[in-house]
Amino acid sequence: MAYCFISDLHLHEGRPDITQAFVRFLEETASKAEKLYILGDLFEAWIGDDDQNDFIYEIRDALLKTKKTTEIFIMHGNRDFLIGPEFASSSGMKLLNDPIIEEMFGNPVLLMHGDLLCIEDVDYQSFRKTTRDPKWQEEFLSKSLNKRKEIAKDLRDKSKQATGQKKEDIMDVTPSEVIKTMKESSVNLLIHGHTHRPNTHEIEINNRSAKRMVLGDWGECGWYIWMDFGSCELKKFSIS
Repeated sequence: MAYCFISDLHLHEGRPDITQAFVRFLEETASKAEKLYILGDLFEAWIGDDDQNDFIYEIRDALLKTKKTTEIFIMHGNRDFLIGPEFASSSGMKLLNDPIIEEMFGNPVLLMHGDLLCIEDVDYQSFRKTTRDPKWQEEFLSKSLNKRKEIAKDLRDKSKQATGQKKEDIMDVTPSEVIKTMKESSVNLLIHGHTHRPNTHEIEINNRSAKRMVLGDWGECGWYIWMDFGSCELKKFSIS
């Protein structure tokens, strides 16, 4: 028995190499796990389940093929939070809440995308609250596909500009929030993505050793965590 975790692939048509790496990863690695957890930002952007094309069909078909051997779970990220039940079910995936605690090998594990831990990025947290509001989402999804694409592009451009002006530590998790969240969840293992800073952090929770494992984004390399009964390791492989 084994579990596999990935996040922040940011799949889009402009990077077919990452798409192909993902398809291979599903076939060669994820298919050997009992469960695959996608912890947000599978896609660079998602403007609604009704936006369909050959690129989306390729991803869906690869996921469906993997579902024959592996349960697949997906969590919303800050880029693809509009993935809905229609696309998830048609791709053989189950939507997860963020955060969520899953029992693994007899121990509770906290899974998150990770953006909720970056509380010093006040502007982003305000934006997140707005865009997670059902009324905002309903209004956005009621617009035409072309209009949604325009809005999404504008939001991405503004996000890149804002990111370039922020201090690096603001965009990382706030250590005190990590401790608080793990204590409230009564866990000694947290797995998340979002920050694009892959690492395994040894920390202390309630006088006990604990870990925060951070998945990396896919670019020149792909990142995943492989957990079985005897180990839990952050791994990478070359894409380029």
